[in-house]
Amino acid sequence: MTKQLGIIGYPLGHTLSPVFQQAALDACGIDARYVAWETPPDRLAERLRELRVPDVLGFNVTVPHKETVIPLLDTISDWAGDLGAVNTVVSRDGRLTGHNTDAEGFLRALKQEGDFNPRGATVLVLGAGGASRAVVLSLAREGAASVTIANRTLARAEALAAEVRARGGQSHAVQLDDAHLTEALRTPPGLIVNCTTLGMAHGPAEGQSPMPTRLIPKSALVYDLVYRPAVTPLLQAAHQAGARVLGGLPMLIYQGAAAFTLWTGREAPVQAMFTAARSALGLAA
Repeated sequence: MTKQLGIIGYPLGHTLSPVFQQAALDACGIDARYVAWETPPDRLAERLRELRVPDVLGFNVTVPHKETVIPLLDTISDWAGDLGAVNTVVSRDGRLTGHNTDAEGFLRALKQEGDFNPRGATVLVLGAGGASRAVVLSLAREGAASVTIANRTLARAEALAAEVRARGGQSHAVQLDDAHLTEALRTPPGLIVNCTTLGMAHGPAEGQSPMPTRLIPKSALVYDLVYRPAVTPLLQAAHQAGARVLGGLPMLIYQGAAAFTLWTGREAPVQAMFTAARSALGLAA
């Protein structure tokens, strides 16, 4: 019997997950289909009831359900509990277990594709939303020396920084504007991570960068979690500044690879996943 996998979220018009996850299933010869189950918030509970069936191996969870799905699950991993968000659910015998592979995907991309070890690093993180939380807490757990969180709403950044300090890390918050970034960059960070949606194709801030070229240290690695377009306005600015850059596609693939292994017990064929995703984005394989 053909097994089912998928992703739930709303909206799902631009998700790449069905493209690269189906490529992975096919490469491994697994008889399963991965589809997009677009799920408005008012249908979330109903959707999860529908997915508690033997032929469903599991599913991914994306916005706006990463937090609201938790009470509807039977159990969650310790790390998902720490992050307060679930992006992967494994279904076994009608029981749903939530996991979070975002941090694993972020760190694997940072280390393998960015050739950057965060231990002892000074980091600037732009944004304080859900993606930022996974990034900041994983950096702290990896031993980053300090993490500065810049966000337009300062209170949100301060709350996240306080949580890092409560866990024994070093972190503080600043306003996300040129004046405060200039002050924060007096000690140039080794890593800058964009966790905002600024610059995302088809988003409300398409074509915008969260920081100008003149503020980007040439010694930094600039890591933009946005993967559409492949070269975002921030990465263009970083290129101009002479900094190294890393786009968001590797994180997307690596978090998906971790989910694939949770569902199937098999090592994910990441090259097949990259090839399918790059083809769908119109990039060279």
